Amino acid sequence: MTKPLVLVTADVKAVDGYNWHAAASTYLQAVLKGSDAIPMILPSLGADLDLEAALDQVDGVLATGSRSNVNPELYGGESTEENGPYDPGRDSTTLPLLRRAVERGIPVFAVCRGMQELNVALGGTLLTEVQTLEGRKDHRAPTTERQEERFRIAHPVEVTPGGCLAAVLGEEPFEVNSLHRQAVGDLGNGLIIEAQAEDGTIEAASLKDSPGYVLATQWHPEYWVMTDGPSKRLFEAFGEAVRAYREKRLGL
Repeated sequence: MTKPLVLVTADVKAVDGYNWHAAASTYLQAVLKGSDAIPMILPSLGADLDLEAALDQVDGVLATGSRSNVNPELYGGESTEENGPYDPGRDSTTLPLLRRAVERGIPVFAVCRGMQELNVALGGTLLTEVQTLEGRKDHRAPTTERQEERFRIAHPVEVTPGGCLAAVLGEEPFEVNSLHRQAVGDLGNGLIIEAQAEDGTIEAASLKDSPGYVLATQWHPEYWVMTDGPSKRLFEAFGEAVRAYREKRLGL
């Protein structure tokens, strides 16, 4: 049987005078090996893209993390140099992409910036520079060039009983990594909390009464997908949802 296709969101990066549309290999490998699906990078070309045509041909959407932040002006805030960098091409592509994928019932897995994009796409807000807020811990990655250190397991999360995440991983607390400066503020329409850090930071969310599978994590399960149990199970669950959608889409 032909494997399902998953759209993977892309950053726009200026290199050698060109704008490159790229996704980190860790996300691509997580879809390929963790979800048993074929990843396809969607360029962040904004309004030039026919998103409906793209979504007609795929079975899932993975919204990736990034060093860039969603521009606060998109949810009523103010952009600042300190809160950057921003990626307007990605914002103009991924937010409408996620809205349409959700509306059409296409499975969505959103990670870190992807979770923040999903929240903004559904009318929510973000907390900028969480480490400066009273009562919040520093959720940024360690300053190091070693990826294993940047993505190291950092803190536990408490799982909401009876939720979507609990159905995948169980209700016991477990440990996650942490590499973010922003976090979900006011939840977008229909989003519900699936896990929180000890300081109250929302670490996972799902969409209540969604026509399809929608799960978002603030942490990065893609990095440890082959060695960490919860990370592996999250991408397996996404793969199961993607295959079920493909069978329905093709009438199999």
